[in-house]
Amino acid sequence: MVTAPAGLAAVVTEVVARDPHIEVPVRVVEGGATRQASVATGLRMARAADDVVLVHDAARPLVPPSLVRRVVEAVRSGHRAVVPGLPVTDTIKQVIPGPGAELVVGTPDRSLLRAVQTPQGFERGLLVRAHEAGAVRAAAEHLAATDDAGLVEALGEKVHIVPGDDLAFKITTERDLWLAELVLQEAA
Repeated sequence: MVTAPAGLAAVVTEVVARDPHIEVPVRVVEGGATRQASVATGLRMARAADDVVLVHDAARPLVPPSLVRRVVEAVRSGHRAVVPGLPVTDTIKQVIPGPGAELVVGTPDRSLLRAVQTPQGFERGLLVRAHEAGAVRAAAEHLAATDDAGLVEALGEKVHIVPGDDLAFKITTERDLWLAELVLQEAA
């Protein structure tokens, strides 16, 4: 299942149909106003027999199959919510607005932090329940959950981390695109 931006479902369907690398059936549905609403739409369209649901960002196109398998295996082994993550290497500062500059109010222990990636994997029933409980947040981007694990956490449920992968980086800037092109050239 793929959710496409509003008005682009037909275009995405055509692109998917022409891609020789896609070997599984793909159903494209129109997404919602926010990322959270789009996932909820895709989740409603999933088959009842789909016991494990993966939520993946299109901005992470280089995710290796081994990472996908790791997430699915962790969910199937009994961890109902699983996200891949990498240790944070930068020092992180917690800040609040201040006059003229932000004010540092804390430095979390980075050994306890992870930069999470996708695909995030969930037992289907748990993710449905999380989206139902968080539905009021889905209409506005500033309120919507930044990831599905956050919706599960809001229920008080446990979210487990499996090792992420450096190739699962997000492509959101020109520098990211340059890095992706370099990775693809090296792989060729």
